[in-house]
Amino acid sequence: MSTKPNFQGVPGALTPLLADMFALYLKTKNFHWHISGPHFREYHLLLDAQAAEIFATTDAIAERVRKVGGTTLKSIGQIAKLQRIKDNDAEKVGALDMLRELHEDNVTLAGILREAHEVCDEAGDVASASLLENWIDEAEERAWFLNQTIAKD
Repeated sequence: MSTKPNFQGVPGALTPLLADMFALYLKTKNFHWHISGPHFREYHLLLDAQAAEIFATTDAIAERVRKVGGTTLKSIGQIAKLQRIKDNDAEKVGALDMLRELHEDNVTLAGILREAHEVCDEAGDVASASLLENWIDEAEERAWFLNQTIAKD
């Protein structure tokens, strides 16, 4: 006997997650555009690939919110109100500081994804939970790559 999912709380978990994804995407692109130094090419390509991966999640998150009966983001202003990943508007940030900050942000994002997963589990929303499991793995992999890139031998 299966129980019908109760999607009521799922949009409330996924919409702020979507805001975080957009915030992390833009920060990653910001650092991609402004990174410099002896490892420019390596870091530039790494951040571009990571930004593309992050951006690829946004449509799936928004569409999942709509599938379960919610409404999702409508503006940059709404993203700013909901995001938990902090912006970095500094004029100059060193390359290693950029990578450290993005490492921390991806670790934070993995925690946010786990919280959303718990909401989906409680709601019986296995489809959203399944998507979140993949995105948790992606966030952890991005964090791992960044950590290994800045690790000292």
